[in-house]
Amino acid sequence: MARTLTGSSSDTPSPAGSAEIVAARHRRILDLARHAGSVTVEQLAESLAVTPQTIRKDLNILARQSMLSRVHGGAMITSGVDNIAYDTRRTVATREKAAIGAAAARLIPNGASLFINIGTTTEAVAAHLGDHRDLMVISNNLNVVDMLAGHKGIEMIVVGGRIRAHDRAVVGALAMEFINHFKVDFALIGASAIDRDGTLLDFDVDEVKVSQTIIRNAREVILVADSSKIGRPAPVRIGNVTDMDFLVTDDRADAALLALCERSDVRVIKTKA
Repeated sequence: MARTLTGSSSDTPSPAGSAEIVAARHRRILDLARHAGSVTVEQLAESLAVTPQTIRKDLNILARQSMLSRVHGGAMITSGVDNIAYDTRRTVATREKAAIGAAAARLIPNGASLFINIGTTTEAVAAHLGDHRDLMVISNNLNVVDMLAGHKGIEMIVVGGRIRAHDRAVVGALAMEFINHFKVDFALIGASAIDRDGTLLDFDVDEVKVSQTIIRNAREVILVADSSKIGRPAPVRIGNVTDMDFLVTDDRADAALLALCERSDVRVIKTKA
């Protein structure tokens, strides 16, 4: 059962009703978020017949209680042990991911070799690589393979191993062994969560091991992550942002994380959706 959250009196907007009404609305917001994976301010305001300002205050209260994670224009469900569905992740921060994808693709010169791992943000990068020439792309993401295999200027190499059905990722020991045969110019990686101390986190041990193998076998590593990932909980450590060469993110990224990157000579590229 969802917890009843009322916040302080200063958190509760006067047009939204009594504490009981606010608590009921919070329960409904959590129900909708759990069903869809993410919610927007506009959708909630229409569904619950309150103002967008009321919904924003509601989401802020729930976020402070770690029940939801705030993202631009709404919120997404928070879990420290399970990620939200892959198809749902594709609908979260889509404009931010598109801008990040375009900026990261510009870092890849023609004639380069690169890894692209699993993730909706790395897929956004792949969507902007079609006009490149003489690329060798190695990926454990079958969605990326579908995007790039038909381009004449790209040699596409598919990582072998066990396919994880829900997101079409190739993971496991065979995938790691395959990747170890290469040493490439760039790795494009994502992360499900980033602690404010720079720790990169994900939900699946097999996926993390593949990501770590990709990082070890690349000369430069580009992390692509929108600001909704910052402060989100996840249980498995990939590494640290200080191990990256580039962080491509949006213009709402956490100031402390950006300062850590600056101290660690990680080049930060901030995009605007």
